[in-house]
Amino acid sequence: MSEGYDSLAERWAALEGELVERFGKRPDLNAILFLIGIQESGQDRDSFTKEEKQDLMHVAVCHLLSASGYYALEGIDEDGWPHYTQLKALPAFSLAEQENFIKDHVLLYFDQHA
Repeated sequence: MSEGYDSLAERWAALEGELVERFGKRPDLNAILFLIGIQESGQDRDSFTKEEKQDLMHVAVCHLLSASGYYALEGIDEDGWPHYTQLKALPAFSLAEQENFIKDHVLLYFDQHA
């Protein structure tokens, strides 16, 4: 997916374009994290509580950052929810740097799941 694109902004725009084609609208980062959380948790339902949506986004972030060794899957609970253990501290980033760090991991995820 990222072939031919150099900058994070170009790669992100290309992913957004693919998601617009697939879903008919441009999802923001939170919506993308929510979708990854659903995918990785296997929680396939029509509706979620606000807390469950936050939990799904947390699952997504943990899963994404496990690719860089920040988290490891600890196990799945009796309700089917994955639980992660933090292995190392996250870098001290500004808000913009943190967003780019997550976006880079989202792009890696979609490259691996294309």
